[in-house]
Amino acid sequence: MTTHQPITVVGGGLGGLTLARVLHLNGIAAAVLELDASPTARHQGNMLDMHEESGQAALRAAGLYDEFRALVHPGAEAMRILDKDANLRWEDSGDDSNRPEVHRGALRDLLLDALPDDTVRWGSKVSAARALGDGRHEVTLADGAVLTTDLLIGADGAWSKVRPLVSEATPVYSGLSFVEAHMDDADARHPRSAAVAGGGMMFALDEGMGFLVHRAADGSLHTYCALRAPEDWAASLLADEGADSEAARARVLEPFADWDESLRALVAGSDGALVPRAIHALPVGHSWARTPGVTLLGDAAHLMSPFAGEGANLAMLDAAELAAAIVAHPGDTEAALAAYERDLFPRSEASAAESAANLDICFRADAPQGLVDLMQQYNDEAAEATS
Repeated sequence: MTTHQPITVVGGGLGGLTLARVLHLNGIAAAVLELDASPTARHQGNMLDMHEESGQAALRAAGLYDEFRALVHPGAEAMRILDKDANLRWEDSGDDSNRPEVHRGALRDLLLDALPDDTVRWGSKVSAARALGDGRHEVTLADGAVLTTDLLIGADGAWSKVRPLVSEATPVYSGLSFVEAHMDDADARHPRSAAVAGGGMMFALDEGMGFLVHRAADGSLHTYCALRAPEDWAASLLADEGADSEAARARVLEPFADWDESLRALVAGSDGALVPRAIHALPVGHSWARTPGVTLLGDAAHLMSPFAGEGANLAMLDAAELAAAIVAHPGDTEAALAAYERDLFPRSEASAAESAANLDICFRADAPQGLVDLMQQYNDEAAEATS
């Protein structure tokens, strides 16, 4: 049986939920199709820094700013930059930061709790979408269910099922891969690692490689072991050795043989399975011709590496801006989408270019000096702006 929904959002991440929330505040219902079976079916990631002009602006539009502030992890804005010998090259307490840190899962729960219970259709994996004409679309789910919609929004991430309706672009491997590791109760169980990581974010870098560490509010450490490597490096290694094996940890650390032991211990002493994450990105400046009845937001629209910290922030801002355009153009979907995309494309191009440039800065031949210089530049610009 085919059902109909006026507005359908594919993807129940931060972007899709923010869109549904802002629309709900304005009396407009949307159905959110989420492939996860439940809110707790999958780990929702780690810490996010919410930017004042994007993520925080979206939370204000969603009427959830005060609730968000209650979830902020004090002190997590601190940052340290080390070299491969664990020498401290730069440090900032983060006390003056306007980018407070919050756990992604807590933020998602905040958005979910602010929506009617029937907004998110859990276990709804989209297998196909096609245009029906006149701006309408048909969406087919993996279980065979079919629905039609007047407005289809792809908020379904890097490998979006909606993107092919507007664009032939696909994500391209950046040349950088992560292996993700975590440590529970680091201060008590792994004090050496806790000390080198510090209280917030830590980068330990050398040419083409490094360790990126976040401290979570529960005292756990989340480490991304980064390496310029073939696209299948991490996945193949973990498949060969078993993701939760000492052999896998040893092989991941082989390129880091001459690094300080306090840094190697972030992987060698980690708890549980390692996770491979090859970093992909859409072309900088990705855009599409106005296509009736459909648009994209977040990673579906402008997937980029994490080196500008803009992924979740832009997804939420996209969502708030799209909702505002829909509200401002009642009954005229095409005018709303045209207005939204007019601002979306230059905004996302600027962030994608920054992200690509920052990746190169972090892992260039003189690393970590490039990142030290960049952080100092940011601090100088902030000081000048307030003087």
